[in-house]
Parts: sequence; structure tokens; C-alpha cells
Amino acid sequence: MPDREIKPFWTSASFLVYTGGLTVLLGGLFALAYLAVEYRGGGARTAWALLILVVLLFIAGGLRLAGRWLAAGIFAFTAVIAWGLFVGSAWAWFGWLDHWDSAFQGWSLGHLSLEFLILVAALVFRWRWRFPFIALISAVVGWFFVTDFISGGGTWTYIVTLFIGLVYLAAGSVLDRPSAFWLHFVGGLLIGLPILNWFHTSDGDYAIVLIVSVIFVLIAYATRRSSWAVFAAIGFFAATIHYVVGSPTALLGGAFGVGSGQECVNTATGTICRSIGPSVPAPWAPALGFGLLGFWLVFLGLLGRRRRAAVAPPPVEPTPA
Repeated sequence: MPDREIKPFWTSASFLVYTGGLTVLLGGLFALAYLAVEYRGGGARTAWALLILVVLLFIAGGLRLAGRWLAAGIFAFTAVIAWGLFVGSAWAWFGWLDHWDSAFQGWSLGHLSLEFLILVAALVFRWRWRFPFIALISAVVGWFFVTDFISGGGTWTYIVTLFIGLVYLAAGSVLDRPSAFWLHFVGGLLIGLPILNWFHTSDGDYAIVLIVSVIFVLIAYATRRSSWAVFAAIGFFAATIHYVVGSPTALLGGAFGVGSGQECVNTATGTICRSIGPSVPAPWAPALGFGLLGFWLVFLGLLGRRRRAAVAPPPVEPTPA
């Protein structure tokens, strides 16, 4: 087992290992769903969840001893999820998760302790197995725990989410390890979603979305993390759809009549009604809008290639065995 994190290489074999391990996790989720119906008692459901956890840990440990680092890491990832399901089942059995209808609905020791234990397990397993993919769990659960601890929903939750996203961006830029990718990935989501929540109505709102998308492109080039470029492209597409169509339902409405209705006016001779529908863009608008967007994205991509060409490539490190 390596004493430091190693970046997994995307090959046909690694794809099958990832897919197989996550499929095993899916099977475990279906098994727990079946057992929840078959055994109404919380104790039996918790015992089965513990059994699934033990089996996954046994497989992960065996693969680790056999030197199968990638497969061991995938099963360690699934074991963290299984740990969360086991603790959640136990807490529900004890009645500590009652009245949990929505996230961030209020401070609760049962909820926070569950989130904290999953976060600790993710951090310990990532250190133990040196598997970067587990950082995805710790990043997501870390955001959820902090947000649940200091916010109760609404605007404050989005403010906290944006702040955590900025922290993840800073931490991912400082850390020189493969798991930093997941800090950038989750950080981009945590920054982008509040922006879209606050600015998604008017033309001025989507101008801000365009500005943030350009900033995301600059971050992508500065950090060499392509996930920021992907989120930037999503922002560019969202703004283009707004300016060209007006709203996604308008395009569907023009083609399929979605959102159509009637407008009635009372006159001296009676009530006159006429059919109305959503505004449909001019036929040339999508061609022009998306064409310009495509050229803009190509232009940004060429700028990135020119910037990389101006920088001397770093020395190539030997591929880890």
C-alpha cells in the first residue's frame, strides 16, 4: 500500500473497477431498502447494515493486503457510505433522527453527530487507504456539517455555502495532492449554486453570471483544474439560453404548447377570451446566440493553449507502480 496519495490513471481496467465497486454499493443500498420493508424493527435493520459494513471492510482490507490499491480504495469508499448508513440506522432506531424532514431545518445533536461521525470516517479512511476519491465524501459532508451547524436555512445557508466554496478553492490551490481535485470540484459547485440562486431572473442577473463564468475560466487556468472550466461553460450556456429564449420553458412552449393558456377581458357585450402562449424567440436568435457562444468558448480555449505554450513544461515524474 502506498505511503502517499497516488493519482489513479483512467484506463479501461480502472473504469471497470470503479464501476464494479460503485455497483456493489448500489446493490447494498437496494438490500437495505428491501430489509427496511422486510424488517420493520430498527434493531434488525441496523444489524443488517452492520453486516454490510463488515463485509465491505473485509473486502477492502483483503485487497489492500493483496496490493490491489485501486480496488481496495473503491471498496474503502463504499465502506464509508456503508458506515454512514449503519450509524444513520442506529440513530433512527434510537429515535434521534425523528422529525428530520428537510436539511438545515434546525440545530439537532442527533443530526450533527451523524454528520460528524461520517466526516471523521471519511478523513480516517482517506488517510488509511490513500485513495483520493474518498475526499469527495469528506468535502460534501464537511460542507453539510458546517452549514447545518451554523445555519438554519434560507439566505444564510447560501452565504455559508459560498464561503465554504471559497475555502475549498483556497485549500485545493495550496494542497499538492490528487485529492485536491475534489476540493476544486465541490468548491466550484458551492460557489456556483449560490450565484445562480441569487442571480437567475433578469438580464442584469445573467450579466453577473457571465462575469462569474469568466472568473471561473481564469481560475481553471490558474489552478490547472478543468472542473472550473466545465462550470464556466454551464454558466455561459445558462446565460445564452436566457438571452436567446427567455426561459427554458419558452422554447418548449413554442414547440409543444407548454405553458399556453387563455386571457379574458370583460367588455360591455360580454367576456372575450383568446389563447395565449409563451413568447417564442425569433428563428434566427438561437443560431446567432449559440454560434457566438461556440466561437467565444473556442477563443477562451485557444487562450489557454497559448498560455500553456508560453510556460515551460515541468519535469516528468516517473509513473508510480
